[in-house]
Amino acid sequence: MHTPAPVQITLSAPAPGPFGEIDSGILKVRAAAVPEGAPPARAVLDGDLDLPLGPRAELRYAVRPHVSPGDPAYSATWVAVDVELDDGTTLAASGATDARGVALTPAAQAAARHLVAGQWNLVRVPLGPVAGRRVRAIHLACSPPADAELDLAAVEVVDSFAADDARSLVDRVETRRGTHSDGSFSRGNTVPAVARPNGFQLVVPMTDATTDRWLYEWGPAGGLALQGIGVSHIPSPWMGDRNQLAIMPVPLPGPDARASDVPREPGARALPFSHAEEEARAHLYRVRLHPDSGDALDVAVTSAERALVLRTTLPAAGGAVVLDLVRGDGELRIAADGTVSGWVDGGSRLSAGRSRMFVAGSFDTAPDDVAGTDDAQPGSAVASFSAPVVELRLATSFLGAEQAAANLTEVSGSFDDVASATRAAWAQRLGGWSVEGASDDELTTLASNLYRLHLYPNAHHEPVETGGSPAPWHASPVLDGAPAVPGELYVNNGFWDTYRTAWPAYALLEPTRAARLVDGFVQQYREGGWVARWSSPGYADLMTGTSSDAAFADAVLKGVTVPDLPALYAAALRNATVVPPSPGVGRKGLATSAFRGYVDRRTPESVSWALESYLNDDAIARLADHLAEHASDALERRRLADEAAYLRTRAAEYVTLFDAGTGFFRGRSVGGAFDPADDPAFDPRTWGGDYTETNAWTHLFGVPHDVAGLAALLGGRTAFLERLGEFLGTPETGDTPGHYSGVIHEMVEAREVRLGQLGMSNQPAHHIPYLWAAAGDPATTQRLVREILDRLFVGSEIGQGYLGDEDNGEMSAWWLFSALGFYPMQVGAPVYVIGSPLFRSARVRLPGGDLVVDAPENSRENVYVQSLRVNGVEQADAWIAHDVLAAGAHLEFEMGPTPSAWGTPEAGATLPPSLTPWGSTPAARVDLTRDAVVTCGGEKVPWLVDDDATSDGELRGAVEVALAAPAVVGAYTLTSASDEAADPASWVLEGATDDGIWRVLDARDGEGFPWRRQVRPFGVATPGGPVARVRLRVLATAGGAAPRLAELELTAG
Repeated sequence: MHTPAPVQITLSAPAPGPFGEIDSGILKVRAAAVPEGAPPARAVLDGDLDLPLGPRAELRYAVRPHVSPGDPAYSATWVAVDVELDDGTTLAASGATDARGVALTPAAQAAARHLVAGQWNLVRVPLGPVAGRRVRAIHLACSPPADAELDLAAVEVVDSFAADDARSLVDRVETRRGTHSDGSFSRGNTVPAVARPNGFQLVVPMTDATTDRWLYEWGPAGGLALQGIGVSHIPSPWMGDRNQLAIMPVPLPGPDARASDVPREPGARALPFSHAEEEARAHLYRVRLHPDSGDALDVAVTSAERALVLRTTLPAAGGAVVLDLVRGDGELRIAADGTVSGWVDGGSRLSAGRSRMFVAGSFDTAPDDVAGTDDAQPGSAVASFSAPVVELRLATSFLGAEQAAANLTEVSGSFDDVASATRAAWAQRLGGWSVEGASDDELTTLASNLYRLHLYPNAHHEPVETGGSPAPWHASPVLDGAPAVPGELYVNNGFWDTYRTAWPAYALLEPTRAARLVDGFVQQYREGGWVARWSSPGYADLMTGTSSDAAFADAVLKGVTVPDLPALYAAALRNATVVPPSPGVGRKGLATSAFRGYVDRRTPESVSWALESYLNDDAIARLADHLAEHASDALERRRLADEAAYLRTRAAEYVTLFDAGTGFFRGRSVGGAFDPADDPAFDPRTWGGDYTETNAWTHLFGVPHDVAGLAALLGGRTAFLERLGEFLGTPETGDTPGHYSGVIHEMVEAREVRLGQLGMSNQPAHHIPYLWAAAGDPATTQRLVREILDRLFVGSEIGQGYLGDEDNGEMSAWWLFSALGFYPMQVGAPVYVIGSPLFRSARVRLPGGDLVVDAPENSRENVYVQSLRVNGVEQADAWIAHDVLAAGAHLEFEMGPTPSAWGTPEAGATLPPSLTPWGSTPAARVDLTRDAVVTCGGEKVPWLVDDDATSDGELRGAVEVALAAPAVVGAYTLTSASDEAADPASWVLEGATDDGIWRVLDARDGEGFPWRRQVRPFGVATPGGPVARVRLRVLATAGGAAPRLAELELTAG
């Protein structure tokens, strides 16, 4: 008979615990391996109890497993805490489960994969089923397959929070979700911001008022202490903050102290607090601060669009309020009457286009004493008070001091009035949702994810009085010197993240607002000529792809009526066809990729740049088709049709990066070569290099716009599904940084997802669970989506909520779509792939009518769709059109515990639309000029066909192209040179066979090139049969100068 292995329990040194405070009761547990089939090793954690159990009682504990990379069994997760009841039986023996439906045995807890290694995990066990009994002891059970270590904390039997199901979603928002993070492991990397939806400013409590990155940490190493209430514009800790201002109420340091005696350095003025005495909602933040001696300070803050109100109690012995800039330059003043004025100028390295922020404010009570900038560190001011309660109203502006004072009128009402107005604004965004069958945690997750979605992007404009009525103006972040410009403008968005889910969510849920937000970014194009890739607030040089192209095309194709559709399309077309003048805008590598079909390795992360370009080209092509259908002018219709055909062809050129020798997309050299297939340096699990924040495995599935084409490339639909299975079955070890200097946090998080290479902790993988359904295996999609919803969005109670960065609402929107049961897998196409709905019923108010999703048999076990009715009609397909949902629809799911044939081709389902039709093979353009002899005026012109848009020259006569072999010319491109006056305006393209007779293939007149280094495509009007020679004769130029071109490309028809 096996004797259970011993469990050693020792007391850890005090450290931040799961609830953020320094915890002196953390237990360090060492458990020896338990052989398979043997009973768990047990230890008594508390054996002298006599606790009565009521209907709301629960066992609660937090566990932090320490798992080494060489332990695939995750041995430290084979742990459970159990209670011994008054009759000597245990809760586990009764078959009870924790709040997430997992049995209270070590094996069951490990199999559920709910416990994240290296992180605190809160486990809650409802004790209502044994109400009326008494707890005699609390036990720890371990059965690790290998020796294991873990930390245990907060083990207690408590009365759980009595959830009021009548609470509205806005009162369930928990803004601290995601703050239990740092640079090495992200559980969201968010800030607990008070703001209006899409507001101008964020108001953020700061546990570190010296940084522009991690402003608020759930459990700082030194213990919880507030250093300030910050005015913030932070889009992400990785981008950093800008134009910060901190406000901190403090006690006076002594009975006779003056304002100048108050400590201003953030660490010196910091005051301890507890999360239990903190409330963090979208419209209100309040906290009780505890000085070392004297009375506590109660601080509350709320925000309007561009102004805040802070209310604080002060100690009877007197207190003060410190104002200071966090980083950068500035000047702050507090006048004797309590008026506040000044400016702040600073920001992170990635805060491109930032400009000076002006400040205006006033205290409701005149200070007893003030100390200004000259009396202490630069950029700070202090006011001291004997009043027991003080309110500060503070407004900001990027337009000037006078406008900051005007913005102060936003908070002219009482504190409660401002808070109520902000709450009402959030209630309008969240109030259209209702669900049935959700747990309390799921309701918190729903509310908080809606909050994160609607927090970004942020307004950058202000209401300026012009002739008696306010009109929007802004300090332009995309023009030198940030001049004042009329119009609305929005900022703070990383489109590489948000195009996948956040923008599609706005298009479905708030199409009118989506139009306004889209136009607020198109305004960047109208001013600066480009839409930012990462608007922070201007043109930050970060991430791959011009993903606003797909985001905005998707919105238009889903019926969003944008105010300036020509400018929207022009901005996207410029991204796709114009060599950018600076690294912060446009597509990198475009000067050559426009002709070769791929971005070569001279551009870092070349595969990522290329794959994002293919997807964006597909979306722009669809938009061009849409515009062509509605164009009234024949020439415009022809131009749009040419551009659509060209971009659609380019969207399939991911085939140029497919290395058949390895079966992956790989980078190509300047000369076009892959590294050898047997190169020992190539490992598809290795991160970085050609790939952004992931590896070759994830990028293999990085063409969601053409699932059918990718499947053909991999050998067909069956082979495609097999590769997906291999993808899931290949573990992510988190230790292959490749070209990164070391392990990055995304690698560790991807490992902890524990779904093979499916790194759902980061955006490049977010569409992948839906690929199974798109390829005819919806059951696997259903299982995966429900597992992800179950495991990766938990921990709200301890500042978690996500696994990976929650970027500007993108991860939240993934959850929202997936919880409803469908997903915008192919951004730029007005369809959704169907997954598995989370709730028994959900209702969402849409402008076109209510969307109702019913799944009455839904449960943790019943995750598989057996059938679906849409508006009362049976639906066989595992995808649905946007128009059906947007008009208000009733989706009725029949759910069951086992996979069904529903949604499969075998059961008669059609698969979602794809760029390449199912059964066909994608192909790249055939460049006829590549091996041709090209002359102009009888002389060779290599610069005209060198696949480089940055070289150009004068055309001294007709251009003649002797093809390597006769071919049909289907299309051609001309690339403008540096001189607009030399742009061709009228020309004839002719072809000849060996008989030497020239015939017209295409003729153009009145053409133009809006931009320098622009690749313009043209379809051949009368291609006819194969030709051996092609001639281009320029008949006129835009300005009468001698014609110049950077490139001529002929493609086969």
